[in-house]
Amino acid sequence: AFRRKETFSTSGPHIKVRFFASNDFADGLIEGVDSIAQAYAQGVAMGGDLGRQLDGTPEFFVWASPDADSVALQRLQIIKGWIEDGESKEMVYDIACSDGGGGDTQTHRCPDNGAGVDLTTCATTPDKGAGELRTLWQDPDFDRDKRAFYYVRVLENPKCRWIFFTILDSETIFEAKNR
Repeated sequence: AFRRKETFSTSGPHIKVRFFASNDFADGLIEGVDSIAQAYAQGVAMGGDLGRQLDGTPEFFVWASPDADSVALQRLQIIKGWIEDGESKEMVYDIACSDGGGGDTQTHRCPDNGAGVDLTTCATTPDKGAGELRTLWQDPDFDRDKRAFYYVRVLENPKCRWIFFTILDSETIFEAKNR
């Protein structure tokens, strides 16, 4: 995976992610039970270079599932980067939304799915988010004359970070010692 540049990092949950690009994915890729195998056969995996095509727009297949010890997924994003007039540019696109939300075609953002967290107990909103997100996406602003790179970001529903529990444990220990 390192040699193929087919790797990613996380500062938290171990979300499973697959990201592929192709000049022509076959119909039915999203619904297929073997969609990951099909994507490997028909496209290039994350870290790869997609060859230039004469016409059309490249397609991106993205699949993610949450860490079993974490919360549900909220959205998938693609971040596009390119150089224009000597300046680096970046655009963020929400490409898959949980809870049936459709992305806004003007802002490229998902609606709020209503998930939250109670900061006094760390309880999360039940029944919000997705156990899996997958989509086939094309860049609406694609320009074949500009080199670009794309990467994926997966966002979970809000939750308390580990530091919250460390603080709670410290307060509990402190209270126990002072009794």
